[in-house]
Amino acid sequence: MTSTDVRTEADDSGPSGYAAARLRLLTEGARSGPPRRAALAELTDDWLTGLFAAGAEAVRGVSLIAVGGYGRGELSPRSDLDLLLLHDGSDTGAVAALADRIWYPVWDLGLALDHSVRTPAEARKTAAEDLKVQLGLLDARHIAGDLGLTAGLRTAVLADWRNQAPKRLPELQELTAERAERQGELQYLLEPDLKEARGGLRDATILRAVAASWLADAPREGLDDARRRLLDVRDALHLATGRATDRLALQEQDQVAAELGLLDADTLLRQVYEAARVISYASDVTWREVGRVLRSRAVRPRLRAMLGGAKPPAERSPLAEGVVEQDGEVVLARAARPERDPVLPLRAAAAAAQAGLPLSLHAVRRLAATTRPLPTPWPAEAREQLVTLLGSGRPTIEVWEALEAEGLITRLLPDWERVRCRPQRNAVHIWTVDRHLIETAVRASEFTRRVHRPDLLLVAALLHDIGKGWPGDHSVAGEIIAKDVAARIGFDREDVAVLSTLVRHHLLLVDTATRRDLEDPATVRAVAEAVGSQGTLELLHALTEADALATGPAAWSSWRGSLVADLVKRVSAVLAGDAPEEPEAAAPTAEQERLAIEAVATGSPVLSLRAQTEPPALAEDQPSGDPEPLGVELLIAVPDQPGVLPAVSGVLAMHRLTVRTAELRALDLPDGVDGAVLLLNWRVAAEYGSLPQAARLRADLVRALDGSLDIAGRLAERDAAYPRRRGVVAPPARVSVHPTASRLATVIEVRAQDAPGLLFRIGRALEDAGVRVRSAHVSTLGANAVDAFYVNGDNGAPLPAEEAASVARKLEETLRA
Repeated sequence: MTSTDVRTEADDSGPSGYAAARLRLLTEGARSGPPRRAALAELTDDWLTGLFAAGAEAVRGVSLIAVGGYGRGELSPRSDLDLLLLHDGSDTGAVAALADRIWYPVWDLGLALDHSVRTPAEARKTAAEDLKVQLGLLDARHIAGDLGLTAGLRTAVLADWRNQAPKRLPELQELTAERAERQGELQYLLEPDLKEARGGLRDATILRAVAASWLADAPREGLDDARRRLLDVRDALHLATGRATDRLALQEQDQVAAELGLLDADTLLRQVYEAARVISYASDVTWREVGRVLRSRAVRPRLRAMLGGAKPPAERSPLAEGVVEQDGEVVLARAARPERDPVLPLRAAAAAAQAGLPLSLHAVRRLAATTRPLPTPWPAEAREQLVTLLGSGRPTIEVWEALEAEGLITRLLPDWERVRCRPQRNAVHIWTVDRHLIETAVRASEFTRRVHRPDLLLVAALLHDIGKGWPGDHSVAGEIIAKDVAARIGFDREDVAVLSTLVRHHLLLVDTATRRDLEDPATVRAVAEAVGSQGTLELLHALTEADALATGPAAWSSWRGSLVADLVKRVSAVLAGDAPEEPEAAAPTAEQERLAIEAVATGSPVLSLRAQTEPPALAEDQPSGDPEPLGVELLIAVPDQPGVLPAVSGVLAMHRLTVRTAELRALDLPDGVDGAVLLLNWRVAAEYGSLPQAARLRADLVRALDGSLDIAGRLAERDAAYPRRRGVVAPPARVSVHPTASRLATVIEVRAQDAPGLLFRIGRALEDAGVRVRSAHVSTLGANAVDAFYVNGDNGAPLPAEEAASVARKLEETLRA
């Protein structure tokens, strides 16, 4: 039966004919989705037109208008009929009688009806007082009667909305946020409300309203498809339940999936989540743009007056190479060339997360459209930027979602596709698999001071459930995937082994602690054999807690934490064994020995800068090119004297050089050469721009060592002129003493957020404490610095326990100040 046949049947048979035609339309197997919704709206229009015509023969100045979803022509099987009977106020009695002749037949058929009778002035007044009415009228559509009356109302309502938008849109945004707080996020709920949850049909309607204001528009790619998908699911839900409901309950998901021809309920939920994610991201971008426009409107008149009417220039502050901040967003620098810089997406994302700022839609789309794939394995900078992004705390989520919305995450990590939007049918879990992995990384970022390798912790957090997209035990599958991913992103063989162990055994500690007898020696031995080392155990302990906290409130408690801590303590004792012997010092290279001899001969520091490279693994379709730069190796030989560490690190901070790794040690000189030399072997990189000349670095270092260069004052002046923006709230620094790590020195370990001048502050604090740094091992892992300092007292011996604890305490206070 065609749409014309259905309408003819309805016209011939009156209300009962409409009911039969409606039933036939809803049960047609060949028609579903938008065609059925449009046909149902058209059928209903024809029926209501007939009711209107029969009762309006003697009435003038009145029209029947569909509003809301019906106004958009989107009638689901059990949708309300939202109707407005609009009149000019000349004959209210006749209008009331006409209303009865329309409303009662609708009620008689058991259809839900949301109705009103108003003049244009009354409709506009009500819209001004009630945002819900305002939004409904934006979709007003003429059904019958005086077309000019309807057109006049539509024109007036749109004009009112656009004139009042600067005031009403913030109100609408606040109401939207309150609703999201009550209803939750559609993309994560096991029993979501398709309409009211964040990312649902209500938000899609609101995006249309924002676009109608002409202040901002949503990113359109995929938005219509996402909205259509949710409407299709709601149609199937109405047919499966026979009720006007928007809540997709667990017990009805299989039936709804079958109605839509889907494999199972998980496939259904994944499609719902994908649609909701598109709408949620579009909402975030749109509301951000609304805020930017409104702020600009508020500021522009004042700025233009100050500039004599000229357009104020957009302020752009550098964040990283090729990345700047503008108007509260992270955008690409004018000189950025994504097509030549495959690391730029990760660098921009890390900079945005560290600054606590969103990535602009334009920047993400440009990156997605033009950036070349990363080589395999990734260059060191790409791996470091990924770690920095993962370690940025809560801002990571918004930045990650922006990358994912444009397909950049699955391009970087193809295995991500299997866990993207994958539901977890476990009452303990509150997130989809992919969001849980990011939440775990966010939680793990709080524990980076507890572990010796925060980079491995963060990447393990990202990958620990990556096997859930595969059949079988997800830990076993995840171990295989983690090995491949870790190798592709550039970790060496030992780190790959640790990461795969962490993924394979990420449930080991909590499962053993809560389900086994810890007094049984066999239990503890089994865990020790699986973990293999103290370092891996430390990482696994932190990953276990981060995973549980990211799962949901029911997954972690002080009781569980105490059981796991007890198990870790027992396993650590098994793994400890005898303390390792002190390693022998490595023999100096010829270049190091040459620099040392020159430093002794001149009595001043000598340095060299040399680029470090590694050959890239290029894709088959990419031409071979220059080796991928790892950074610059800085070798410095300095006659042994106090203050070397703060002097060198301070000079580097002044020149905006980031220290990636650093070693400081006393160098054994050849026989016949008198004197003592400290050798510094560091890898550095410019924050942005080019490296300074070696001669300039040396000149400043000489001045720093003789006291004529006020490093602290220079750094303070720069910080005052360009204060660091408040972004991530990093966990506080931790300083600890390892009394058994060396027989010849006291080892003080510092774990802190990397920042310009950090190493200078540490070195100066140790010098102020009256200790000598004989050896230092500094590493920057993403945004985290993990530094170990081997120190002696004036007598050249390790520090007494009390003095060492005092030094560590004062250093921690300095770094937290």
